[in-house]
Amino acid sequence: MQFEPLKNDRLLRAARGETVDRPPIWVMRQAGRYLPEYHDAKGDRDFFECCRSPEIASTLTLQPVERYAGLIDAAIIFSDILVIPQAMGMTVEMVDKKGPSFPEPLKSPNDGQYEKIMQKQVDVKAELDYVAKAITLTRTKLAGRVPLIGFCGAPWTLFCYMVEGGGTKLFVQSKTWIYKYPDATKALLQKIADICVDFLALQVAAGAQLVQVFDSWAGELSPAAFADFGLPYLRHISANLPQRLQELGLEPVPMTVFAKGAWFALDELCDSGYNVVGLDWLHDPAEAKQIARGRVTLQGNADPGVLYGDRAAITKTVETMVKGFWSDKKGWIANLGHGVTPFVDPDTLKFFFEEIHRLTQ
Repeated sequence: MQFEPLKNDRLLRAARGETVDRPPIWVMRQAGRYLPEYHDAKGDRDFFECCRSPEIASTLTLQPVERYAGLIDAAIIFSDILVIPQAMGMTVEMVDKKGPSFPEPLKSPNDGQYEKIMQKQVDVKAELDYVAKAITLTRTKLAGRVPLIGFCGAPWTLFCYMVEGGGTKLFVQSKTWIYKYPDATKALLQKIADICVDFLALQVAAGAQLVQVFDSWAGELSPAAFADFGLPYLRHISANLPQRLQELGLEPVPMTVFAKGAWFALDELCDSGYNVVGLDWLHDPAEAKQIARGRVTLQGNADPGVLYGDRAAITKTVETMVKGFWSDKKGWIANLGHGVTPFVDPDTLKFFFEEIHRLTQ
């Protein structure tokens, strides 16, 4: 597949640990509901309908690249981590003012649905072809302006959704599974991890130039439980994706892991086979840099909530990041510590980007 040459490869070079003129910048959920143009393009369509339409997903992906032209260094495909459970045969709906909902979550290894999910041979190319089409279309429309990021949810985070039936604060079902049915849990996590490898390979084949694995609920596990139910499956993805790409005749791409809340595992994550480790806002930048010891590029990590604050607060946050991460002109991708939250003023986010530019020149 032929695409226009990349004019701005700052993100890819930084992800590989190379020295760059300034830190590359992008933010999680940069395409989405805080932008007025998102609501115009989405119209009255269902969220997953937008994900399944390559044209709409592509339009939404490009909106922040066009609004913040010259300020950000990547696009991330508009999609959702829950397309994998959908491909596995589960129904997922996006409920207004509530978020994702699974009408029939997995209740136990004996409920019949678990066995059905475990036995299903998931044809990732057939089930998730709409994501591949959206990536190829977007990469074509980008015309080399910035790289395009593909992504998937991590096995543990997807597992939580599949057993909880949606978002939760208590994680009753997730904890029941890992402590009551550990073997069945691990079997399902392994199946999800294999699908993640296939799905990321599909995205790279379609044109993704860097991939990120989102483990949004990693912090719900204790260090011991993360070592059992989180980290092994993150490692499985990083170990097997390059091999799968080689089998497909494709070059490897940089890989990022973002394990939100797993501050205790930073040292292990730096040795988990990824090029980039994303950090949430619970990390101190200078301490994180010290722990990483140059093994990986770090990404992050401003509290998204600072975007509700005034400009002085944003400047102070950026100064802390720059001081902690940017001592040697490499090893940092500037980002938030989680996704852009609702009701953020797009011009406030623009100021955040501008301050990173100003303070790293």
